[in-house]
Amino acid sequence: MRDSLRSSAFSLLLGLAGVTAGTVVPGVAQAQDVTDFRAYLESLRPKARAMGISDATLDSVFPTLTPNPRVIALDQTQPGGGAYSPIPNFEPYRRQHVDAARIRRGQTAYQANRARLARIEAETGVPEEIMVAIYGHETNYGSYVGDFDLIRSLATLAHEGRRRTLFEPELLATLKMLDNGVPRSRLVGSWAGATGYPQFLPSVYLRLAKDGDGDGRADIWTSEADALASIANYFVQAGWRRGQPWGVAVSVPSSLNRASVAAKTNPARCPRVFNRHSRWLTMAEWRKLGLAPQSGTWPADTVMATLLEPDGPGKTAYLLTGNYRAILDYNCSNFYALSVGLLADAVK
Repeated sequence: MRDSLRSSAFSLLLGLAGVTAGTVVPGVAQAQDVTDFRAYLESLRPKARAMGISDATLDSVFPTLTPNPRVIALDQTQPGGGAYSPIPNFEPYRRQHVDAARIRRGQTAYQANRARLARIEAETGVPEEIMVAIYGHETNYGSYVGDFDLIRSLATLAHEGRRRTLFEPELLATLKMLDNGVPRSRLVGSWAGATGYPQFLPSVYLRLAKDGDGDGRADIWTSEADALASIANYFVQAGWRRGQPWGVAVSVPSSLNRASVAAKTNPARCPRVFNRHSRWLTMAEWRKLGLAPQSGTWPADTVMATLLEPDGPGKTAYLLTGNYRAILDYNCSNFYALSVGLLADAVK
């Protein structure tokens, strides 16, 4: 009864203000959204406690948070499935992302970190230049890491719900980082939650961030040693094979029967990326089909590779090893992975 009276009184006030039923009142809608937002955060407490996150941490953070409309707007511009636009040629992307300035800065970062890079490569098998290329692609060698408040952004995205299964675990991981002693001031990054020089998601930080300089902390925001060691650890966990290249640029003869080398499986992960690849053949088999390296030498005959022609027949193509798949694990985009490999080669 009391709720009915409260509802009737509220309706009467709206009527006196000239607002009809069903009209959205901005101030009221905003207040309701904030109330729902805070209720959602409180609903996370059992999950947070199960991860060992203290109530003191939650009590210090939750009251400071409000939804960030800018983050919602950015997320809603992302593809949600359905029809895709045609894939453009790779060459314009390559010119933009493997340009002279990025190569020069990469060579500077390479030389400045040679001792630690050599040590990390010896320990992990991940090439020095691959670590540097990731560093260059993700944050232009640390020059821009993003300035969004990670906890606020991830709380906003998780509450909004379109991709809650992705963002809620990342919100909880960020709270765990805070509870572990990472300063709140460090927890900034992209609107979607990537942070630090390697642009790790919080869950990746918790699993794979490494202390590369021996100070007892994995500081991927200000320590190049930690960031590079963490990148290498990511690739180790993604299956990087010591001593194999990521791929090789090749020329493809016009006589190649592409149907005969087409992949016969339908990938469940990143189908738009992997559907562009041929089936796996050995380097020896590709050579017998008439493919030739554009420079340098072939990898060992027994190395398995797939063929990708990112600009279509008659243009530069690439034979890609399992290590290329490790780069795709970092960011599942052929353009990204190719440009990382090519930047690494240019830096070296």
